[in-house]
Amino acid sequence: MNPIQEYFYRIDEPERSTLLFLRKKILESDPENITETLSFGLPFFKYKKKMLCYFYYSKKYKQHYISFYHGDRLDHPFLIQDGRKKFKILLIDVEEDLPVELILALTEEVKKHIK
Repeated sequence: MNPIQEYFYRIDEPERSTLLFLRKKILESDPENITETLSFGLPFFKYKKKMLCYFYYSKKYKQHYISFYHGDRLDHPFLIQDGRKKFKILLIDVEEDLPVELILALTEEVKKHIK
């Protein structure tokens, strides 16, 4: 098992399946340009080798989230900045329908700001 797989398999269900599904959707959205890597012990998604977004767990909100680079340039009511300068996060509530279309739209928006 590689380190990225190990990261996900340390997460309990149903969060694990939700994050793995979301991971698959992000990677499939642009297989030629989006890659994943493990940085700082977290799964990062990169667009043309530049930071796009990553998964993490918020102790404050007690939920996993996806954090978007260039989030400071994104304007959506579900995004939380919480004092971050370049990032905004979207909490992942496994009790709710996963907003896949929104997440993919946000990654597309971030891609426009990557040079």
